Amino acid sequence: MICKKGAGMLERQDAWLRHGGEPSMAEVHRSIPVPAVAGRFRRFLAFLGPGYLVAVGYMDPGNWATSIAGGARYGYTLLVVALVSNLMAVLLQALSARLAIATGRDLAQACRDAYPRWTTLPLWILAEVAVIATDLAEVIGTAIGLNLLFGLPLEVGVAVTAVDVFLILWLQNKGFRWVEAVIIALLIVISVCFAVQIVLADPDWQAVLQGFLPERQIIEDPGMLYLALGILGATVMPHNLYLHSGLVQTRAYGGSLADRREALRLATWDSSLALTFALAINASILILAASTFNQAGETAVDEIDKAYLLLQPLLGSAIAPVLFGIALLCSGLNSTVTATLAGQIVMEGFIRIRLKPWLRRLLTRILAIGPALFIILYMGSSGAGRLLILSQVVLSFQLPFAVVPLVWLTASRAKMGELVAPRWVTVLAAATAIVIIGLNINLIGSILFG
Repeated sequence: MICKKGAGMLERQDAWLRHGGEPSMAEVHRSIPVPAVAGRFRRFLAFLGPGYLVAVGYMDPGNWATSIAGGARYGYTLLVVALVSNLMAVLLQALSARLAIATGRDLAQACRDAYPRWTTLPLWILAEVAVIATDLAEVIGTAIGLNLLFGLPLEVGVAVTAVDVFLILWLQNKGFRWVEAVIIALLIVISVCFAVQIVLADPDWQAVLQGFLPERQIIEDPGMLYLALGILGATVMPHNLYLHSGLVQTRAYGGSLADRREALRLATWDSSLALTFALAINASILILAASTFNQAGETAVDEIDKAYLLLQPLLGSAIAPVLFGIALLCSGLNSTVTATLAGQIVMEGFIRIRLKPWLRRLLTRILAIGPALFIILYMGSSGAGRLLILSQVVLSFQLPFAVVPLVWLTASRAKMGELVAPRWVTVLAAATAIVIIGLNINLIGSILFG
């Protein structure tokens, strides 16, 4: 029997659903069963998946550009930024899951319910900008991967990326577990590719460990701060906060307070383990760039295709660049799936517009293809590389507009009930938001005033 507090929570969720219409991602809402009578490990396996879809955003092509540039230019120094960014991500994604499980709403829906329209409309526009910036990085990354592996011209590769809508539709028609299985399989391919490359690079592991210690120079050097913000924007991605709060609701967990507490615990384990895996991949990219390019004096490597061409002569192995290209292509393909889902959640949640998946996908992709084609045609691959890094800095500037509402909503007992975030979690999350805002202000000041 559901306790009185649990019943009150369910009544509050039902009222929200009646007020806001369909639940998040209605076509797959609670489509994955969670066995009621099973061991703890089997129940955890039922929750395994959303964290890895979220983790895709933490190792997409935008991460590659910023991590390669950071490692080549500054060696292992920015590893601490990747670590701190990942810790921030673990905290914020756990809050995103908490919001979904406590309220039955994703972050976009919760913002629409809590704020007046004059506030939610700008928040929606900013969230769409974040989705487009994410998709832009994936367009360029996938196009570069196709170019490196198959010699396809960049502009042709950009156009080809629009076809991935059919892959997404095919996966969704087979069931959401298929989407998660393909994502995880591609993540395994990426990890194997980087493991082999790290072995070939043979980095200085003492210097690697030292790179995880903070240095004041990161804040004081505008160039280093710019890349640090790029790494932050590529790691703690605003669209992932919306995405996770929708994906968690694909699980058909029970309605009692005890069931929801267990769902929160298992969902948090899922995302934390997945993000730890993402940190290993991100650190591997930076370590590879530092041990290969920085050590050889190639400090100006800030383009993925240039990194690809230099790997063979510097590592002395023909397989290294091939593995690099395969991992990049897998990363781009993975990210296209999650960007589509995030775009769907943002549009449906903020303005209640439901588009057919293929139409939503093409719309997002066209908005990303436009600037990518323009830059590639007029500036070539070097411009594409710079656009990749810029897209990640743009994401960093978007972060406060997703993080601040998330922290405020999850700290409200009126909205969260018994699953309200503990005070210490709220304090840590608020401090994270302040750090992100402070770094952005610092960067703007550096750009404006030299």
